[in-house]
Amino acid sequence: QTLTHCAQSIEYSMAGFPEARSALFQSTIGAAAYGVFAWRGRMSHDLVEPIPGAPSLDGVNDGVAAEARLRAAILAFQQWPRELQPHFAYGELNKQEYELAHAMHLANHFAQFSVKAA
Repeated sequence: QTLTHCAQSIEYSMAGFPEARSALFQSTIGAAAYGVFAWRGRMSHDLVEPIPGAPSLDGVNDGVAAEARLRAAILAFQQWPRELQPHFAYGELNKQEYELAHAMHLANHFAQFSVKAA
């Protein structure tokens, strides 16, 4: 589910998010949150909160397919030649800002997993 959620976020940066916060929210609280995250170099957010309007991830349990989807989304984003869509909370981001947002988002989610040495 985490991999699919992260793939959705990257996909929506290209295709458009299904729901967005108000323009006022994006230009105030959203922009401030992104600024703090960028300044700190890391994001912290509710790891179980879905992307507004995104399909439910209940029943998503195919890890191989989710990993493939995430890899495909990252590749598509890297090769994306057109304008990116506004983030549902942060508003307009350029490609470099979105790269940072996606990297911080992935790191925040992946930090919840621990790897045990063999």
